[in-house]
Amino acid sequence: MNRQLQTIALRNLEQQLNVQPTSLHLKFEKACLLAEMGRMIEAQNEYLEILAIDPTHRGSLNNLGTLLHESRYRSAARTAYTQAVTCHPDDPMGHVNLANLLFEEGKMESAREHFERALELNPNYYQAHQGMSYILTQLGDEQKAMFHRRLGFQHHAITELPFRGQRTPVRLLLLVSTTSGNTPIRTALTNQIFHIFIVFVDFLDEHIPLPQHDVVFNAISDADLAESSLTAAQCVIARTTAPVINSPQAVLETGRLHITERLSNIKGVITPKMAIMPRQQLASSDAVSLLQECGFEFPLLLRAPGYHTGQHFEKVGTPERLSKVLAGMPGDALFVIQYIDTRAEDGLFRKYRVMMINGKLYPLHVAVSKDWKVHYFTADMAKNADNRSEDAFFLENMPDVMGSRGMDALKAIQKTLGLDYAGVDFGLSANGDIILFEANATMVVNPPDPNPLWTYRRQYVDNVHTAVQQMLIHPKI
Repeated sequence: MNRQLQTIALRNLEQQLNVQPTSLHLKFEKACLLAEMGRMIEAQNEYLEILAIDPTHRGSLNNLGTLLHESRYRSAARTAYTQAVTCHPDDPMGHVNLANLLFEEGKMESAREHFERALELNPNYYQAHQGMSYILTQLGDEQKAMFHRRLGFQHHAITELPFRGQRTPVRLLLLVSTTSGNTPIRTALTNQIFHIFIVFVDFLDEHIPLPQHDVVFNAISDADLAESSLTAAQCVIARTTAPVINSPQAVLETGRLHITERLSNIKGVITPKMAIMPRQQLASSDAVSLLQECGFEFPLLLRAPGYHTGQHFEKVGTPERLSKVLAGMPGDALFVIQYIDTRAEDGLFRKYRVMMINGKLYPLHVAVSKDWKVHYFTADMAKNADNRSEDAFFLENMPDVMGSRGMDALKAIQKTLGLDYAGVDFGLSANGDIILFEANATMVVNPPDPNPLWTYRRQYVDNVHTAVQQMLIHPKI
């Protein structure tokens, strides 16, 4: 419905409400229409008015939860979805909405329970099959994941997301894999600007026409996990003349082992020795001597391909620890990485993250930790004002912190990657060399928590999101 028709429909609804002011049916129609028109606050208020009269109103609970979720008010969205499930336990939609949010929060078991309940209520509810496929992939049960994947995506390879903007949208094809390994880019893609069509490339029938679009973003980003999906994405791209962000071919060149080799010759970059080895060899009685023959010394790191945020990534301090650590790792093959001690003189570890978007560098954070495995969400940042001050100084003064050697190295890494959207995680040596942790398109750019502690970070996260939006609004041809 175009804007003129929406305005007429809204006027008609308001006239009817003047006659029937307590009609929940009319108020619900009005709320839905306001949301469709992008008048989000008014829509939320209408849903709240309905719920003040009928706290169990199914549509209002689910729709309000969706609007809150889109606005990044996850806690409030969870409350609305939970109320929907409580009031309507036999409605699969409420279970799936809640499960999707729980999955995003990493609460796998709770999410699984709601997806399974939705399928008990409706075995053909494809959104629940989609969710179960992601859960089971995370849990390493690929056989069951594929079962649900087929039922979830076979005839639902394109999903249209609602556009809620006031002006002409940028029509965006977002290419994703059904096996995970995707760039978590949705936080930058506001539905006030973009009309998004998600294309699950693994199940797209070549005879189904692509939605009309202005630009394509290939969000499949993990070359180690999603090689077949990247190949499928190349087939999709062959069907369009629109500009493409993050060519699948360029992403295919960014597997952990391959990118380490590609970046190893850049001046000012230190890359650790790395290999991928079969589990059978690592579990054998001569594993230690085999590792030594390959040039590895203890301590070393083991990492399962396809996992991020430190999951299934462990340090093996001594040969005696190898079998125990190996037992807790999934997969038939693992990355073996030579450990590099990146501690500074103060005994702390640091991980810097810089985003690389459309040819420019954007500092995102430096995390400071006592542990070698540094992640911002587990580092000692919230409780340590000195660490936050260091983070803020890096954001405001990246060239000074990096020095010319480090800045030149970052620019060379960006050029070598050849990606429109990417990021690099690294440490800094005493003489300003970049100690590479990883460089690829999988990097997360999460908005900071509402806590005032993180006010200093918001501008820099916004800078990244704005750069992504501008890249898509005005793509290079």
